[in-house]
Amino acid sequence: METTSFNKENLSYERATKRVKELKGFYGNLTSYCLVIPFLIVLNILTDSSHLWFFWPMLGWGIGLAVHGINTFGIGRDWEERKIKELMEEEIKNTKSL
Repeated sequence: METTSFNKENLSYERATKRVKELKGFYGNLTSYCLVIPFLIVLNILTDSSHLWFFWPMLGWGIGLAVHGINTFGIGRDWEERKIKELMEEEIKNTKSL
């Protein structure tokens, strides 16, 4: 019984650690975007305001940032949790049958 409790705590800790890494990665990406894009805008306007090229990196990185945000906060969260519970229950059932 103690082993099962320890396994659940260990799995919970690993999931929490993974989640913190995901959040840290997203917020790091967001911070970089918020610092670099204004720099590119200023650089573009100061060097050649007739051709506004900063839109391209802003658009490309913005799409990547949006996808990163969706993966971190949105789509797939419920499915992932259900699958983890399913696998844990299956492992417990297999352990009991041994």
